Amino acid sequence: MREKKQKTTDEDYEFVSLCKKGDVDAFGVLVKKHQKSMFNIAYRMIGNYEEACDIVQDAFVSAYRSIKSFKGTAKFSTWLYTIVMNLSKNRLKQLKTQRHREKFSINNPIPTNDGQTRGELASSEPSALENLEKRDVQQKVQECINSLDEEFREVLILRDIQGLSYGEISDLLEVPEGTVKSRLFRAREAIKDCLKEVIGDL
Repeated sequence: MREKKQKTTDEDYEFVSLCKKGDVDAFGVLVKKHQKSMFNIAYRMIGNYEEACDIVQDAFVSAYRSIKSFKGTAKFSTWLYTIVMNLSKNRLKQLKTQRHREKFSINNPIPTNDGQTRGELASSEPSALENLEKRDVQQKVQECINSLDEEFREVLILRDIQGLSYGEISDLLEVPEGTVKSRLFRAREAIKDCLKEVIGDL
């Protein structure tokens, strides 16, 4: 009963059905529709543009290959969220392993051939400092998101950035709605505390 209801309310159902019959163009429509939101999730989870692009590409390839096994017990977008989240978590584990081996800061001075070091040259445009400050704040916000444990980060992203309902998040993560709300509260408090420190440092 629930499966039938969700199938009829899923606006992607028609295109998914065509995909199952081998219609590549129909899958292209789904990619165009969902790629931005899927990228947003991957980027917020990973914090790296290139990595997020790779994850989203892998997610759509995986979705296309297994589209025939998609039963429609959840919305297609929810199914995609699951794939992107799982790929992001796996990639995060790989990146954490790499970070233990490599220590490098993008804020370090750049060594030159003559042994001197130089920083990035300032732009002559009057809005350059403002733009840099804005980008720095955005980077700090992302760093605060990155500092959250995965279970809190994913709930924050799905609710506050993607706008999913508590019920959708509950289905997606397979945890009770009460757990979703609890994790979201703790995530918001942690972000608030982190941003207070960031604002103090600016």
